[in-house]
Amino acid sequence: MSRPKQCRRIQSPPLMSGFKPFGIPRSLTGEVTLQYDEYEAIRLLDYEGLLQEEAAERMNVSRPTLTRIYAQARKTVAQAFVEGKSLVIEGGNVDFGGKWYRCRCCNKLMQGNSIQQHPCGNRKRHRGRGRGEGFQPIV
Repeated sequence: MSRPKQCRRIQSPPLMSGFKPFGIPRSLTGEVTLQYDEYEAIRLLDYEGLLQEEAAERMNVSRPTLTRIYAQARKTVAQAFVEGKSLVIEGGNVDFGGKWYRCRCCNKLMQGNSIQQHPCGNRKRHRGRGRGEGFQPIV
């Protein structure tokens, strides 16, 4: 039996919950899932240009583990590009360092208590009742 995955530290949820091919309805594309830790590996290594040692430290994993996460992330993104599939960003054993919410009206991310000052006027918290209004908790 393998040991459980260590909780990976993520700075914040991604701004978008996914991407899809241009001009094709999502219902026709199929989808692949990029986990939050894979997204964070791409963000730290490619977008911020950190060395693997620095990125691994920020994510609270070893450098070899980061290398495996990054390799899987690249494979997932390549599959979405080559096969024309939607890329959904979700899941994994991660810690965002607090509670995050996504507004169901404007899709903006908010951390914890900032919900009260939300600019779009949507002040109702989503409580899992399946409504299209309120705030959706992230992980």
